Amino acid sequence: MKRTGAEIVWEMFKREGVEVVFGIPGGAIMHTYHPRQDFGIHHVLMRHEQCAAHAADGYARVSGKVGVAIATSGPGATNLVTGIATAAMDSSPIVCLTGQVQTYLIGTDAFQEVDITGITLPVTKHNYLVTDVNELAETIHEAFYIAKSGRPGPVLIDLPKDVQMAETDFVAPEDPVNLPGYRPSSSGDSELVRKAAQLINAAERPVILAGQGVLMSGAMQELMTYVEKTNTPVGLTLLGKGGFPESHPLALGLMGMHGEAFVNKAIQEADLILAFGMRFDDRVTGKLAAYSPSAKRIHVDADAAELNKVVTVDVPILGDLKLVLEQLLPQVEPRTHETWLNMVADWRADSRRRDILRRPENGNLDSSALVAAHFINDIWETTDGQAIIVSDVGQHQMWTAQYYLNDVPHSVVTSGGLGTMGFGLPAAIGAKFGQPDREVWVVAGDGGFQMTMHDLGTIIQEKLPIHIALSNNNHLGMVRQWQEFFYDSRYEATPLVNPDFVKLVEAYGIPAWRAETRSEARQAVEEARKHDGPTFVEFRIVETGEEGNVYPMVPAGAALDEMIRRPERRTGSED
Repeated sequence: MKRTGAEIVWEMFKREGVEVVFGIPGGAIMHTYHPRQDFGIHHVLMRHEQCAAHAADGYARVSGKVGVAIATSGPGATNLVTGIATAAMDSSPIVCLTGQVQTYLIGTDAFQEVDITGITLPVTKHNYLVTDVNELAETIHEAFYIAKSGRPGPVLIDLPKDVQMAETDFVAPEDPVNLPGYRPSSSGDSELVRKAAQLINAAERPVILAGQGVLMSGAMQELMTYVEKTNTPVGLTLLGKGGFPESHPLALGLMGMHGEAFVNKAIQEADLILAFGMRFDDRVTGKLAAYSPSAKRIHVDADAAELNKVVTVDVPILGDLKLVLEQLLPQVEPRTHETWLNMVADWRADSRRRDILRRPENGNLDSSALVAAHFINDIWETTDGQAIIVSDVGQHQMWTAQYYLNDVPHSVVTSGGLGTMGFGLPAAIGAKFGQPDREVWVVAGDGGFQMTMHDLGTIIQEKLPIHIALSNNNHLGMVRQWQEFFYDSRYEATPLVNPDFVKLVEAYGIPAWRAETRSEARQAVEEARKHDGPTFVEFRIVETGEEGNVYPMVPAGAALDEMIRRPERRTGSED
């Protein structure tokens, strides 16, 4: 069967299970766009190519499928780069297709030519420049396999115009992909698993650090079985939220720079660290020389490059976490760890006394003042913790991680490794396509929202019922907090002169509300949820001072237990 390169793209996408793609057309990719409608794949017209990559990323994170983004050559391709880097840092499987000038013009600085494979080499799992239409089908087949296997990640295919137009006899690849040197890990080494079991059975103060690898390997049930057999408390990375239910008695919650103080204390006092599908990011470890000083360490990861890269461990196990836990479970003994869990419970109670949600009840905060924790808690309560929460980057991201507790897997979408402001809104568009029957909330800050708010147009065009919660403190909040703590409160380039967000959003035809007090916040959340279409609520929160900062906080270069903590407020009812 004769097919053009453009037709092969859509035929292969369909064979790979693609139902929706996110992109923007342009001169070098128009040939590929032309036959798209004949293949029944939905195209979502984004308003910026970076947003297309973020949307594909959000789609991938909640659906378990590979997300797809498309852009033209030159600036279209380079606009994808931030989104590709975001996906790479967070191990998100996306395939990006870019148009390119004709093969005979490559290297001549032709109009809208750019070496996108060279530019993206450091931030893709793999990339291709396809110069022969006969290689296109196999290339696409390989790209999807690479993106989703092993440690997932982004793959880019650069496709010149003449290859898009060329014809060939199309033969669909049928054989499994076999790439020399690429062997994604499966089960762990049996001797290393045995050594891990010995350390586990001897430990008195173990802590599990559960990362996104739990979700990627589908190891949620195996982790639960392990935790309940061994009575081991579980700390969560930012991207690991949802891998273990936070309502569980053995769930500790978020660890690291803005994690709970008692979680970090437990890590520092542990005699065994079990790192399951996490990479010891610097925001998790704090000062490496002081990290978990008395603990033995077991690290299970699907990426060999992560083992002993940041933290030297006693037992490094390369393998798929689900399979490794299946190997490990029969070898570990049932434990109670009663003394250890009582210690952790005491530290947890100390942290609870400092919880901002309890302070208004104790008369320590004006009941009309609005802080981000309040409206995030309102969203959590009214959605019963069942919504997909897509957070942008900044203070509100940390507050969301602290106060929206997750029991449902694949319900947290945020930019962890790269910390990409503007990620939230376009990623929510992708997430809604990934799980259209789930309620989706975006929590964004006034700074990050203005970086990608143009894709409100996409929400309207696609008629997407997405709820947007804007945390407005008239500052680049996290930078302002650092300036307060470490730069003598000199607020350089952080105060924002903002538009009237309600009017701006209403111009797109989206119902919008503004809340400035605690009572207005709860009412606005409830009102927004009554609408079937998109909604927007601006929450004007406390700007500066103690209530405008994220606590706890581990300063850069400090140990995990050297946190800046919210001042303790005790009352007779709490003691």
